[in-house]
Amino acid sequence: MKICCIGAGYVGGPTMAMIAKQCKDTIVTVVDLNKERIDAWNSDTLPIYEPGLLETVQCARGKNLFFSTEIDQTLKESDVIFISVNTPTKDYGSGKGKAADLRFIELCARNIAKVGGGDKIVVEKSTVPVRTAQMVKEILSEANNGYSYQVLSNPEFLAEGTAITDLENPDRVLIGGEITDEGIQAVEKVANLYAQWIDRKKIITTNLWSSELSKLTANAFLAQRISSINAISALCEATGADVDEVANAIGMDSRIGPKFLKSSVGFGGSCFQKDILNLSYLCQHFGLPEVSDYWNQVVLMNDYQKNRFVQRMMDAMFNTVSGKEIGILGFAFKKDTNDARESPAIAICLKLLEERATLRIYDPQVKKETILSALGLLANDDRITFCKSAIDATSGTHAVALLTEWEEFKSLNFNEIYSQMEKPAYFFDGRNLIEPKIIKDAGFRLYRIGKK
Repeated sequence: MKICCIGAGYVGGPTMAMIAKQCKDTIVTVVDLNKERIDAWNSDTLPIYEPGLLETVQCARGKNLFFSTEIDQTLKESDVIFISVNTPTKDYGSGKGKAADLRFIELCARNIAKVGGGDKIVVEKSTVPVRTAQMVKEILSEANNGYSYQVLSNPEFLAEGTAITDLENPDRVLIGGEITDEGIQAVEKVANLYAQWIDRKKIITTNLWSSELSKLTANAFLAQRISSINAISALCEATGADVDEVANAIGMDSRIGPKFLKSSVGFGGSCFQKDILNLSYLCQHFGLPEVSDYWNQVVLMNDYQKNRFVQRMMDAMFNTVSGKEIGILGFAFKKDTNDARESPAIAICLKLLEERATLRIYDPQVKKETILSALGLLANDDRITFCKSAIDATSGTHAVALLTEWEEFKSLNFNEIYSQMEKPAYFFDGRNLIEPKIIKDAGFRLYRIGKK
């Protein structure tokens, strides 16, 4: 079997690497228009950071795993085509700010129809709104090239930072297809691929629309839990309760469980906000305004948490950060990834800059160029200094804001950090990562999420 994946990003690259590693009789080629990105995949400096990814790529690359810019030829020769391209929130026209922009999906479908090459199974791997497959099917059916196409939905459920573990041992694999003989056969073919290393009991098959909606719903439910505990963190700070103690108490209830009850400065990443906004838009589209408002509140609460964090910094520092230097520890939206998309650090840094602070930023994996792009700033902006270590990022600052839960931050010498800062020295732990006694014993004025 020959597989092609369109899109060499955070989903397509790791997923195809794992398929190639586990299915040695299958030829897997990942294609992308971005030559620089493809060149990076063909090197040992991969375009994304993910624990275990390089080793997974290396064990299959050049054998049955390939990365290429030869899109048309690869599409023509493939039996199964995964579409794993970006589906950002629209920033123009109807649905601006909420609806998913499906232009890249449409372009992929049109290109598949154009190049032909035989009967194909086309698999949606990108997170898409319900009934996107209908658009893909209509484009392919109008090709009039004599070939047959089956369109499936196979949404990813991997989490950045643990992608390789999630791919090796997933909670489930979801495959949706048409309830026809041809559709069932196509679903079975893709299921057999995953079954080479995943227990059949974990492979769930549904109709197309259930599969598409399940991904949006899963992300919405996870984000909802984060916003829920973050809402309670505000109440904890006001009343003297401890959010971690509350989370532990409710998490021991078997009906609730402990996962995604860690209060923080807010959620980020490419999926949660985008998918909730898309879900909210879909509800509006189908005449369900109350349902739309419900899900939209999850995003509003997330924005509130980031704004509240900055306001707490302001309140602690005599109601102004103007002319003060702030050390920023972490810019990625979570640890073990170099992805800064929708990171809480973006909104926090922009707000601090708006209040006329200057920033010293350190993240072990996020590049300077990525940070500048995320903040919409030029390289020569003298309000920001990019640092090569946490110690450097805190030198001479008035306050430290820890925004990403990188493990290396736990072992920092906080006595040394305190000694080289302006006094009083403030430590704002946006992840409740550091043992409070360590920070207080060093001399800091400590502020944590959901704690007095």
